[in-house]
Amino acid sequence: MTSKVTYLGGLRTEAQHLASQEIIITDAPKDNQGKGEAFSPTDLVATALASCMITIMGIKARDLGIDLTGTQAEITKIMQQLVRVGVIPEIASIDLDTPITMSPGMTIADAEAALNDESPYNFSKSASPEVKQRVLDRLVQR
Repeated sequence: MTSKVTYLGGLRTEAQHLASQEIIITDAPKDNQGKGEAFSPTDLVATALASCMITIMGIKARDLGIDLTGTQAEITKIMQQLVRVGVIPEIASIDLDTPITMSPGMTIADAEAALNDESPYNFSKSASPEVKQRVLDRLVQR
């Protein structure tokens, strides 16, 4: 078992990673009857996709001898507009803005190799094709 989730009431959960004992609290968003005081479960889905992407880029970059330390992803989660009462909201798209911080001596070709869509490390294979993923990769000089 990887984790355990406990419902705390008030549309809040506690997720515990069993190996490290780390805890994440989730809260339903304000637009879905919650308090919006913590990540919503769908926020975590979008954030996990970005974390997965950066980790996979890090694996590929490490294999190429490239340092991606400082790379960040800015995540925008877009929910489907509800047109019927009682319909459970779904994620329509996840937009990831990823400014790649180029370490000294890193070339644009190095960065492009780490971001190669044909790579077996391509993160987009981690999500359902029904969820639109838009990724903006930008190279930033350190």
